[in-house]
Amino acid sequence: MSHSRPLAEVGVLVTRPADQAGGFARRLADLGARPLIFPALEIQATTRPEALADALAGLPESDLAIFISPTAVTWGLAALAASSAVWPPGVALAAVGPGTANALAERDLGPVLAPAGEADSEALLALPQLADLTGKRILVFRGEGGRETLAEGLTARGARVGYAECYRRGRPAADPRPLTAALATDRIQAVTVFSAETLDNLLAMLPDADRPALLARPLFAPHPRIAGKARQLGFAAALATQGGEAGVLAGLVEYFAHGRHPA
Repeated sequence: MSHSRPLAEVGVLVTRPADQAGGFARRLADLGARPLIFPALEIQATTRPEALADALAGLPESDLAIFISPTAVTWGLAALAASSAVWPPGVALAAVGPGTANALAERDLGPVLAPAGEADSEALLALPQLADLTGKRILVFRGEGGRETLAEGLTARGARVGYAECYRRGRPAADPRPLTAALATDRIQAVTVFSAETLDNLLAMLPDADRPALLARPLFAPHPRIAGKARQLGFAAALATQGGEAGVLAGLVEYFAHGRHPA
């Protein structure tokens, strides 16, 4: 294994949504890996477009907009553009982690408040800038449903919180046979998962008889909560990496650099 191709011949399962899987697979291939793309999450249009339109209409009255993910950036700003509106200059921006902050920075909408470490609600709430939110109006851009930790924490500090739910997450209707064939021929040495819902979908999409082979592979996830759920579901090894794609890539390189490598 060369230093320039530290994942040479490692088969890595890529479960990201179809529009995100290609970029991640290319980064894996650049490191020598053999990625297999099997999207286990599908990003779909919101089922409540009227509620989203109402939320966006109130955006100019907000003090702060928080984006939960890069997907929320893409779909939220697309919905805003479709309404023929522009970003209100008086509304500050925040993101739950570096990946989301980078997605906002690419739009050049202004400074973005974001935690430097973990990419989650708890890390954002720990920032001193959000310690006192008395009387502030905050709009959270996210998918339909999800954890309420962020809204509860903001409300407890005096904020009035609303949601701009700009997309929903679904389970793809995919043929599992390419994945089952890869597992049967030992062409998968590692599994990557970026959300708990993706993990649920992946197991549901795989026939029962093929699940033991998947569970025997090491799983890499960019948050301890996802890795913990994977262990609960039966994965023999589930490793929490640093956040985002870069963190998962670094975790894979570190793991396979220590002899845990296909023959």
